[in-house]
Amino acid sequence: MLDTIDQLTRATAHIKTQPQIGCNGHEELCSRKYSNITHIGTHDAPFVGVLPMENQNVDVPTQLDAGIRFLQAQVHRNAFGKLSLCHTNCLMKDAGLLKDYLKVVKDWLDNHPHEVITLLLTNGDHQPVSEFDKAFQASGIVNYAYTMPSRSDPNRWTLESWPTLGELIANRTRLIAFLDSGADQVRYPYLLNEFSYFWETSYDSLDATFSSCAIDRPVGLDKYPESVKHRMYIVNHFLDTRIAGALVPDRRDAGKTNAWKGRGGIGEHVEMCMEMYSGRKPGAVLVDYFDKGQTLKAQALLNGY
Repeated sequence: MLDTIDQLTRATAHIKTQPQIGCNGHEELCSRKYSNITHIGTHDAPFVGVLPMENQNVDVPTQLDAGIRFLQAQVHRNAFGKLSLCHTNCLMKDAGLLKDYLKVVKDWLDNHPHEVITLLLTNGDHQPVSEFDKAFQASGIVNYAYTMPSRSDPNRWTLESWPTLGELIANRTRLIAFLDSGADQVRYPYLLNEFSYFWETSYDSLDATFSSCAIDRPVGLDKYPESVKHRMYIVNHFLDTRIAGALVPDRRDAGKTNAWKGRGGIGEHVEMCMEMYSGRKPGAVLVDYFDKGQTLKAQALLNGY
């Protein structure tokens, strides 16, 4: 345990802050459509610490300072009936209220006016979307949220339909928010249905070679190649291991998993997916312990800067 705590201390010390220039730190991204950018995303971003179920070594503001612009988190209803950031359930791990988490991200956006952040929230208990709206409203972050054009049909939305980062920044809509379940874009047009715009590879992998890029969710999408072509995709590149029969993040091998080169690394996994899907790069690659390995190098190489 002391070794792990020492690793966390050193992790925070070596992380560099990304320069605040251009759009998301790079001038060349300003003219790029949102759908033409590959983000390294932190899987279970708010679950930070040394325990087996914790997926990151440093807190969300530090993740953002380093250059992460895609945050994924699980949301469940806690014992008091509030939406909380809970790992699988709120008895195992409760990282606090959703509205407080959103306030942290909102405060960061306040201080970084040329940055666009994506939030992907999983609605683990299938709670009403109105409850998510309450948290977004209470935190104030709703004022940054990108809203789909009125009467836009997700079924006709293509990769070319997305605005550029420069447009998102100019319009002060610097937050893209997705729900994996329960979205209602008629009533809450800023809370986007993830699987209308993305598909995902499988997750909770025990395969250190990441030998598959098959479409895992939404189920059956692979039968509709036109729909696949018009959606971004997420590569789930985080490795699990078993401890006492339970699946937990593989902290020990994170450096190898998050390497750019090598068997089972980010580069090889993404290249395999690109070969399967007409050379298209993913919209996001989700990782655990992003400070290990070469995740930000991977982000730079995949975006050509």
